[in-house]
Amino acid sequence: MRVNYSDEEVIKGEKAIFLAGPTPRSKDVISWRKEACDILRDLGFDGVVYDPEYSNMEPRENYEDQAMWERMALTEATVIVFWVPRHLPEMPAFTTNVEFGYWLHTGKAIYGRPDNAEKIKYLDWLYELDYGIKPINDLRELLARAVKKVNDNK
Repeated sequence: MRVNYSDEEVIKGEKAIFLAGPTPRSKDVISWRKEACDILRDLGFDGVVYDPEYSNMEPRENYEDQAMWERMALTEATVIVFWVPRHLPEMPAFTTNVEFGYWLHTGKAIYGRPDNAEKIKYLDWLYELDYGIKPINDLRELLARAVKKVNDNK
């Protein structure tokens, strides 16, 4: 498995999972993406993981560069995992709401959130309406389904 961070060039043409969801706005908040990468390794995922954070955990100064990296990686991704552990104000996930709506109809999305996530009823409703399944409330299960979806898509 190769993790492709947003301060690196987007790896193209390989099976890939994009980790979409809120990014911590403070160094005091631990990113859920570290655990997600550990789980994907444990599951034996052998593709690319697009992590829209920075390899050195320092944000880019140019917002447009970050947004363009994400757009390119989302386009390249075989599967887009939306994990939304929304908690206000630390993990608002406002950009995630837009990305979710934008990418939902591609058929590449898979969505989950912990049971204690805040303000997710509309996301739940849309996902159930469009995909006919309930959101997944366990990160490991969500990622296992994502790996299966990627491998079935080969």
